[in-house]
Amino acid sequence: MAQQKFFSYRGLPLVRKDNTIYYGSMSDKYVAMLTVLSQHKVKDLDVADKTRVQIMATDPTSVPASEIIAKSGERGSLYDALDVAYIWLNKANA
Repeated sequence: MAQQKFFSYRGLPLVRKDNTIYYGSMSDKYVAMLTVLSQHKVKDLDVADKTRVQIMATDPTSVPASEIIAKSGERGSLYDALDVAYIWLNKANA
């Protein structure tokens, strides 16, 4: 069976389900969960204009339930959210 390829950003995999994007590797201690909260139309394309970024533990048994979400914030564009998630993941997984 062939290994599944994922889209990636800055070398980390991206997996999308509806308005939620998971960013990072599940083998790391933390991944980012990006949720598109609102969007607007540009021609025929929906563009995110408000995105929530959450850094979450990949193993919920390794941290107390209150600490599964290690960090959270909101950004305007999806690209801003991905850049913040990349920085936060590097620090959290260091």
